[in-house]
Amino acid sequence: MEQLTIGEVACRAGLQTSAIRYYERIGLLTPPQRVNGRRRYTADILHKIGVIQMARQAGFSIAEVEMLLHDFPTYTAPSQRWQRLATQKITQINAHIKQELEMRALLEQTLRCQCSTLDECACSDNPMTVCGTLIQITA
Repeated sequence: MEQLTIGEVACRAGLQTSAIRYYERIGLLTPPQRVNGRRRYTADILHKIGVIQMARQAGFSIAEVEMLLHDFPTYTAPSQRWQRLATQKITQINAHIKQELEMRALLEQTLRCQCSTLDECACSDNPMTVCGTLIQITA
């Protein structure tokens, strides 16, 4: 079986060697065997790194990747793992989108500001009111 150095793994995976060492240190990757004190990996490490990269690209935090890899019983199918975590992530993303739309609506309202002082802008107790006008959120 082919043995890869950390540099070869990093090059093939498009990562820095420090990222691989970091993933090992925090438990996402199992430390490899060592030959003459140097890390030697089998090619299957590239698949595990690929899963980590895909999860990170999908917006999963390191903690969520750790859950994906290690917090399920070993017999849990990958599809079940992805479904559970993806459902949670989509809920989080939807909440962020809602917040971002509210922020955009507020900023768009400020573009129409005709107030002569900043005190006039904040003339209401309602945070969704700018310059005396209720912000209309559309989306």
